[in-house]
Amino acid sequence: MQQNGVYDLLKMLEISLEEGFPIIPRKFTVVKTKEIETLIDRIYASLPVEVQEARAFLRRRDELQMEAQQKAEKIIADAQMEADRKLSEADFIKALEREGIRIRTQVQEECEEIKRKAMEEAENIRMQATEEAMKTREGAELYAEQVLTNLEHDLTKLQQVVKNGQVYMEQLRADSYKTTYSVPPNSYRSEKTPVNFDLK
Repeated sequence: MQQNGVYDLLKMLEISLEEGFPIIPRKFTVVKTKEIETLIDRIYASLPVEVQEARAFLRRRDELQMEAQQKAEKIIADAQMEADRKLSEADFIKALEREGIRIRTQVQEECEEIKRKAMEEAENIRMQATEEAMKTREGAELYAEQVLTNLEHDLTKLQQVVKNGQVYMEQLRADSYKTTYSVPPNSYRSEKTPVNFDLK
């Protein structure tokens, strides 16, 4: 579900709270518990697109490392093929021994230089890919953690509102029962335990 879907669900939750039956204006409101719980479950089940992007960034890190490894292997293989080719050319002119030795030595030196450069380039590519992947992962993880923390904080406050409403309704039922069946009218409590419905 897209991020807007999460915000839509939060808006629906806010509307459900606003449409509740007010017992004491701006203090206590009776809400549909099942409807609120359903909305909360749907919000928990919905992840913002940023989290999906974070997972894509992590997958991209692995792809970058694989690409770097494959490129390094290709560079080394090409260098070896070039070495074999030049060595074959040197063998072809063995009739001129001294020239052949010189060519062979030169080819070996060139091949070593090619392999050295290939290894350096491959290592640089690997280090760069690893560094970029780590930076991408760190940024994605931090952002995803921040988004999820904010969502958890908001949902915790909303759940507390629902819980407080349930506690208050249970208190009203208990007081009503005592007044009706066992408690004289003048003993009814004038003050009730405050129930916190404030989201702040």
